[in-house]
Amino acid sequence: MSQNAIFWPMGALALLTFIVLTLIPFRRVGAARAGEVRAADFKYGESASVPGFVSLANRNYMNLLEMPVLFYVICLMVYVSARLDVVFLSLAWGYVGLRTVHSLVHVSYNNVMHRLAFFTLSNFVVVAMWVWFFFGR
Repeated sequence: MSQNAIFWPMGALALLTFIVLTLIPFRRVGAARAGEVRAADFKYGESASVPGFVSLANRNYMNLLEMPVLFYVICLMVYVSARLDVVFLSLAWGYVGLRTVHSLVHVSYNNVMHRLAFFTLSNFVVVAMWVWFFFGR
């Protein structure tokens, strides 16, 4: 298996992050045009008067820059050590899939229990990636 295969799930997660990032200005500008927010509502982040649908994209973007750091690090560790195998690659794609569904739930209908389930499962997967790296095989 080519070690470069690990870059595909890493790139897919980065793409998801960029997609969510593009939602932020669309939602903010749309809310501003509708008179729901003012520029001052974003002076120190997002004020309490920012509608939930507007702040959800920003919150999801922040989520994609928090826990996924551990995903990117372990993927780079696997690449540098030339230890990529089918189990690790499957876990990496599983993580990306779960984070994608988490983001879709978060920025759409935002059911907290559904979101929590996908978030929790994705965290178990990234932990499994670390365990597999140190103790697998």
